[in-house]
Amino acid sequence: MSTSQQPDPRDRPARLTVGAVGAGRVGSALAASLRLAGHRPVAVSGVSDASRRRAELMLPDVPLVPPAEVLQRADLVLLTVPDDTLPGLVAGLAETGAVRPGQLLVHTSGRYGAKVLDPALRAGALPLALHPAMTFTGTPVDVQRLAGCSFGVTAPEELRLAAEALVIEMGGEPEWIAEEMRPLYHAALALGANHLVTLVAQSMELLRGAGVEAPDRMLGPLLGAALDNALRSGDAALTGPVARGDAGTVAAHVGELRRHAPQTVAGYLAMARATADRALAHGLLKPELAEDLLGVLADATGPTGATGPTGATGPTGASGPGGASSATGPTDAGAAGGSDGTDGPEHGHHGHDDLDHGHDGPDHNALDHGHHGPDHGHGGRGDDDLGDDGGDGGNR
Repeated sequence: MSTSQQPDPRDRPARLTVGAVGAGRVGSALAASLRLAGHRPVAVSGVSDASRRRAELMLPDVPLVPPAEVLQRADLVLLTVPDDTLPGLVAGLAETGAVRPGQLLVHTSGRYGAKVLDPALRAGALPLALHPAMTFTGTPVDVQRLAGCSFGVTAPEELRLAAEALVIEMGGEPEWIAEEMRPLYHAALALGANHLVTLVAQSMELLRGAGVEAPDRMLGPLLGAALDNALRSGDAALTGPVARGDAGTVAAHVGELRRHAPQTVAGYLAMARATADRALAHGLLKPELAEDLLGVLADATGPTGATGPTGATGPTGASGPGGASSATGPTDAGAAGGSDGTDGPEHGHHGHDDLDHGHDGPDHNALDHGHHGPDHGHGGRGDDDLGDDGGDGGNR
């Protein structure tokens, strides 16, 4: 067996200089991953204390500079900023002449495809949308987690191979997403991941209220098995009182939630109706049992129900065209406990955003170099300038 050491990636000729506009969780992790692939990070932007700490940890010796200077120094620029900031940032960089012809410009927003980079394209840049479907912690473990991580990739057809090659270099798996499908793609990830955090957090709170000392230990095996079964079997993995049509148990659940945690009733009812719809559609819930179950759910959301006028469903939300229930009515905003699945300012409580990964939060535009907002993260995602996620969201 050979005992020769593998060459240090830093000793290999760097193919591209890399910059990140946003030293948040996602930008730092991707830049660090590209360094391992042989590229050379040369600059990042970010002025908050959180940004500086993260940059020192993830990208030691890489200077923090204004966004326009990042573009001056780098061949490949990561735009890891919040979704709502991205269009203005791109327009500002293009208008001020910061974008160079032939420069690779990569954003990590899940919501947008490559067209959001059109102002930079007109200035000669090569636009790529690379969204990692992963949560980020802002620590070196994120680089390891990119191994096998799927990336939503959107780019002009002539740049598709280049985009996919960059993802592979970071250890990821490229998944091509058509430009017009990006919003649906991102909504699907938010529904599955962002809302999952809300459901798990609510479940842990309820278990603590019931006297369980270690709700995380109790839920871990159960949720792990449920997720594995769902990924393997889809709707066939549905279990529980709704899928069985056990109306009495569901009524008891609603009553207990109304007494002990009324803020969870709307979410419970919304998910129960969605579960009933799917169980009926796939033959798991018998029609003769569904009638009583749907009656319980309709009664719970009626004029005297716990959800009230801003609950999970409005006046027409009790039943949908398929006879079970529609997921939302006119006043459905409350169904997800205040979260619409987007990545707003830092409201996460343990998240690492998650899917809105465009959101490492640098300056609002190319000229606003010194106006970073304060850190809003409270142990959760997006403790950098304007937010991290990005994902977000990341997810990001």
